[in-house]
Amino acid sequence: MPSQFFGLNIAYTGLQASNAWLTTTANNIANVETEGYSRQQVVQEAANALRTYTSYGMAGSGVDAKAIEQVRNQFYDLKYWNSNATLGSFEVKEDYVKQIEDYFTETDMVAGFGTIFSDMFSGLDEVYKSAGSASAKTQFLYLAGNLGEYFGAMSNNLRKLQEDANLEIKNQVDNINTLGAEIASMNKQINAIEINGIIANELRDKRAVLIDKLSKIVDVETQEMPIYTEEGGTIESGANRFIVRIAGGQELVNCYEYNTLECVARDYKVNQSDAEGLYDVKWSNNLEFNLYGRNLNGTLKGLVEVRDGNNEEYFHGEVSKKTAGNKVVISAELDYLQDITKCTLESTGVIKLANKNFKYTEWSYDADAKEYTFTVDEDATNYIGSSASIGSSIQYQGIPYYQEQMNEWVRQFAKAMNDIETSAKDKWGDNAEVLFAGKQIASDDMWMFKDSKNPDGSDNPNFNSKDDTYYQLTANNFIVNKHMMADVSKFLTNKDPDQGQDQQDIVSELMDVQTNKERMTFRGCSSKEFLECVLSDVALNASNAITFSKNYDNITKSINNQRLSVSGVDNDEEALNLVKFQEAYNLSAKMIQVFTEIYDRLILNTGV
Repeated sequence: MPSQFFGLNIAYTGLQASNAWLTTTANNIANVETEGYSRQQVVQEAANALRTYTSYGMAGSGVDAKAIEQVRNQFYDLKYWNSNATLGSFEVKEDYVKQIEDYFTETDMVAGFGTIFSDMFSGLDEVYKSAGSASAKTQFLYLAGNLGEYFGAMSNNLRKLQEDANLEIKNQVDNINTLGAEIASMNKQINAIEINGIIANELRDKRAVLIDKLSKIVDVETQEMPIYTEEGGTIESGANRFIVRIAGGQELVNCYEYNTLECVARDYKVNQSDAEGLYDVKWSNNLEFNLYGRNLNGTLKGLVEVRDGNNEEYFHGEVSKKTAGNKVVISAELDYLQDITKCTLESTGVIKLANKNFKYTEWSYDADAKEYTFTVDEDATNYIGSSASIGSSIQYQGIPYYQEQMNEWVRQFAKAMNDIETSAKDKWGDNAEVLFAGKQIASDDMWMFKDSKNPDGSDNPNFNSKDDTYYQLTANNFIVNKHMMADVSKFLTNKDPDQGQDQQDIVSELMDVQTNKERMTFRGCSSKEFLECVLSDVALNASNAITFSKNYDNITKSINNQRLSVSGVDNDEEALNLVKFQEAYNLSAKMIQVFTEIYDRLILNTGV
């Protein structure tokens, strides 16, 4: 039979449990505005009943307050992290695409492509009207030079924007490393407390806040498992192994250990118009970090797509054969790889054969065989039949895509204009020089595209990375022939000099390039519609980025509200708890008072 004081002990356990609830409620109310704080609750259960050896058998012995635990739903956490990562990606795209749109958009204050292009052809019309006067020619060449300056400025703006995205990638990688180190440190602090059987609620909340921040930068998944007292045992030590994986399953944190990422500046270019020294990202232990994986998400993904997005048009093929002298031949079946105006290859760089990188020093293209031949720095005999690629496929229209669009237009436009101009002859019977040339960056020389023609005057479909072809022309080095700028008489306006200045047949044909799709077509449009084509891409990307950014912002907030409905502190609910557990505390105190009176009567008045 239980002690006469058994009831007093039961009331005391109720007093303890109610007190735990009151202090927990006070803690919840105090942290109502604390970032990342999860509502806490007391876990209690009936104490072990006592065997009384009476007719009623067992007697309840009160209540046990087992622990104070945070209220949190891992499902909502995972949904929030996934949505937050996607939001981070679209927010970055929205920011950068708006800047690209500003560069291309023409306003009343800033003369853009449309104005400059129209002014150039208005100047050419004046040449036609003035029967080839020197002043009219000078004015036209000056206006044509403005077109070159426009494309050069646009190319530089995009390159600087690419450098900004590149620097931001490094900053985000540093943030990932910092968060990884903090999470590993937090794991150690949590286990140091929980190994003693105490739940480290506040530290777990701090760790969750760190993971929330990490999820904005890169996609996150976590795993927590108990650590047993011995290997293969079943007794839990109280500590846990907490693992954080990013970028589609790559391990960042494993309990107290964490891996770090590092940015390594490339000593080569993937695309011809890329900025120098773009970063590759790898693990510090030299393991590959898949920066272009399909599972990558977050701010990091948005930055990579802006910096490297090529609309899936990149160099790739299959090694078809090997020739002497470390030359590998790669088949190129895709249409854009067979068009010199669409070529984005740098003259020297790195090509991946199977899973190994080779440096190449030059390359050439054979149009008949539809093959590229690369001169590499090592023997590649064993790679015949292997895949070959330069760069990666990125399904986004980033900065490399817009650079390629400008390069393609200037190459087509320059070729169309030059083919007409070079058909003119001077009084000595010599053909005119090209109207548009490419400035050689390392010298004062120009690319004059002499290797773009066969000896019979027909177009040469083959090209080499070292040859003087239209491959060498980009938006960045697009200029008017400096020889003509110095001597306007070199700008010829007649095919036959004996016809007289009034004939102006060359000028008529040059003016026809503006609208005649048979002389030049860009994406199915005439040359003057370049801006409409590019702006349509930019506007669509900007619209998508803005729309999805707003949508995922709303989705993320909605998920967070759902999460807060479970783990957040609600003032009304806590106020009810305060009253409820205050009443429970008072009742337990009342029970103690009742038992005190009983014991007083029992001890003092019954003579027991």
